[in-house]
Amino acid sequence: MPPGPFAGQLALVTGASRGIGAATAVALAAAGAHVVLTARDTRALEAIEQQIFESGGNATIAPLDLAEPDAIARLALALAGRWPALDMLVHAAAVLPQLTPVAEIDQQAFTKALTTNVLASQALIAACDPLLRKSKDARVVYLTTNVATTPRAYWGAYAASKAAAEVLFDCYAQEVRNIAKVRCAILNPGATRTAMRARAYPGEDPASVKPPEAVAARLVALLGEQFASPHRESINQPS
Repeated sequence: MPPGPFAGQLALVTGASRGIGAATAVALAAAGAHVVLTARDTRALEAIEQQIFESGGNATIAPLDLAEPDAIARLALALAGRWPALDMLVHAAAVLPQLTPVAEIDQQAFTKALTTNVLASQALIAACDPLLRKSKDARVVYLTTNVATTPRAYWGAYAASKAAAEVLFDCYAQEVRNIAKVRCAILNPGATRTAMRARAYPGEDPASVKPPEAVAARLVALLGEQFASPHRESINQPS
């Protein structure tokens, strides 16, 4: 594989075992980056890693549960012990609690969503910030959702957790904008053919929405652009 535009750069992708995260990891590796893939499913991560290797790319898997105490801190420590800087962080991991009226939200499920979608997002920023600041051109992309800014009935638990995480990344972008070479983008992938969407819309024809590779292509292109931070955009359904 010839050197790509991200040759010599390190990318960390969460939720990289399937869906948009996996597609993004593959696309980043094809563009020359060494990709660190994180998710809970070790076998699925190994399959993506093998796909990258067979295409001539470079990857390292780091199986972990973002909600586990100290898991993110251990990951950041491992990264710092092997690489001098982190050039790209793509945060795609999230959990979707059961869709239900706000008055009937299960507290245990809501706590899990808040832990994974919000608290882990803050922990990821905190743990990766020192490595991002060491990069000559660090980029952070957070994958959000329509319901974070346009609330919808029955989506309260998920929407609230994603909205809170959006605020964290937006605030972080403003905090580092003038003091570090770290740029942040909040990307709404829109309707995409993922397992999470299939659970939310069980009667939908998967072929009626775009594949994860379409989102990954735009995401990788964005990472190569000199976008102003914080940057926000949505990916529309291709015609």
